[in-house]
Amino acid sequence: GIRDSSVTEFRRVLFRSQSRNLDSLIRQAFADSPTLAASQAALRQARENRLAQLGALFPAVDANFSANRSKFTGASFGQPNQPGGLFTLYNASVGVSYTLDLFGGTRRGLEELKAQVDYQHYLLEGAYLTLTSNIVTAAVQEGSLRSQIRATKEMLKAEEEQLALVEQQSELGGASRADVLAQKAQLAQTRTTLPPLEKQLAQTRHLLAVLAGKPPGDAVTLPEFELTDLKLLRELPVSLPSVLVRQRPDILASEEQLHSACALIGVATANMFPKLTLSGNYGSQTTTITDLFSGGTNIWSIGAGLVQPIFRGGELSAKRRAAIAAYDQAEAQYRETVLQAFQNVADVLRALEKDAETLKAQSDAEAAARESLDMARNQFELGAVSYLVQLNAERQHQQTRIALAQAQAARFADTAALFQALGGGWWNREAEENATAILKK
Repeated sequence: GIRDSSVTEFRRVLFRSQSRNLDSLIRQAFADSPTLAASQAALRQARENRLAQLGALFPAVDANFSANRSKFTGASFGQPNQPGGLFTLYNASVGVSYTLDLFGGTRRGLEELKAQVDYQHYLLEGAYLTLTSNIVTAAVQEGSLRSQIRATKEMLKAEEEQLALVEQQSELGGASRADVLAQKAQLAQTRTTLPPLEKQLAQTRHLLAVLAGKPPGDAVTLPEFELTDLKLLRELPVSLPSVLVRQRPDILASEEQLHSACALIGVATANMFPKLTLSGNYGSQTTTITDLFSGGTNIWSIGAGLVQPIFRGGELSAKRRAAIAAYDQAEAQYRETVLQAFQNVADVLRALEKDAETLKAQSDAEAAARESLDMARNQFELGAVSYLVQLNAERQHQQTRIALAQAQAARFADTAALFQALGGGWWNREAEENATAILKK
């Protein structure tokens, strides 16, 4: 549907990737995520509550049937000497009642319920967006960790070869015992960095499984992700603050909370004014069930009732003041949500600016280390340097690869955060609203 295409577009526009594995995982999460299921159920509940309240706009019609068995004595009629008796009274009728919405209380109540429906709708939209962003960020983290683990293992291999060479030189008198111990310490220190990376990778895989609605044990069935599967955008989206207010689901949800609080003031105000109810009843009453609706058994009534609160001990006015206070609270929370949204975007934009600088510096460092390694290899082949120099260049190159993978992951994650901060998927909002309008026709 539109929702599915909107978030898939978010993923596609963000990374310009044709990763079927990522698409498949996101779609699976849409189908199995308990978070989405809870949000969808909350939206259905809000819609049904509003539909139920719509009945207040129409007359209420009820059918009634009763049968009563009674015993009476003459005393019931002021003649105690008369004998009593038994009789059964059957009553079948249809009653109609309608409360006129003279002061708009019912309409404002419906307005409040509509605001709750819209509120739940935007919460669901935010849940879709957050879930998609979390999956993308976790996939980026997994790719980064895999790159770091590979580079760390290659660095360990180089340091192990370096240690073997230093030990050989020590046996031949070309290196001291201190050189051997220093190299062992370096190797041991590098080894300590591998288990934390493997732990983070396992935890990230568990997170992806849970986000997809699976138990952590099923992480082995999920596709594996690499940084090479993703490409950064050359141009990032630009959004004005005024447009941002209309895009972010959290701002729109907060706005509906404000709308709801405003409607409740109208309900509380209407409760202070008179309520006029019209009612009517038509039916049949007889002592024999077979005579129901026969001639002479018809009964009917028609009436009107007016209720005007006069003294409630300040209850109604206090409730209205409470509703106004709730509106003031919702208004303050709305302003706070907007300010936090602007801060969120500003923070992410600044992070992306620094990420770009860091990524460029790390790319330059990796390129320089790679060039140094190539030179060391060429010089070693010509006999100009020792194998130890080449191994050092190899270790430095792997260190820059690890730093580069971390910088790439940070840029990916912050790019995803920017799309989320801008209310990702807004490019489909107009199409969604148009489709909804068509379905309502």
